[in-house]
Amino acid sequence: MGNRADDEGTDVEIYRKPLTNTVHADTPTGAPEQLLALLDQLGFERNTVRPAGDEGPTYIWHEAPGHLSEDAMKRLATRAVATLLTAGYTVQVPGYLFDHAVYRRAVEDARAQRAAPVISSPAATGRPRRSRG
Repeated sequence: MGNRADDEGTDVEIYRKPLTNTVHADTPTGAPEQLLALLDQLGFERNTVRPAGDEGPTYIWHEAPGHLSEDAMKRLATRAVATLLTAGYTVQVPGYLFDHAVYRRAVEDARAQRAAPVISSPAATGRPRRSRG
């Protein structure tokens, strides 16, 4: 039993599960925890099915929360695409789950976050202070 990310060779496949309203975000079998945690942070809910005994892989996938409206699921998927691409992942999403205006805003937000200056003090950088003595 594979998943769409395994089948397509991508890092994330976002799609609506056939015959349901459930929006999935599939990652390849054995995906790194860093990618799984990013999907958690983006608002997707992680699901895990472990095999009986020690045989076979553990299946992990993410879903958009079921209480979201159709528009909210589309915004979630679109913002996730922008963040995942910025992080260097390959992502596929069908047109029915993609909003160009939301994507542009998400990219602008990501650029603004990267452009924000980082202010640090000597104590924050871990540099030793000279003792007066």
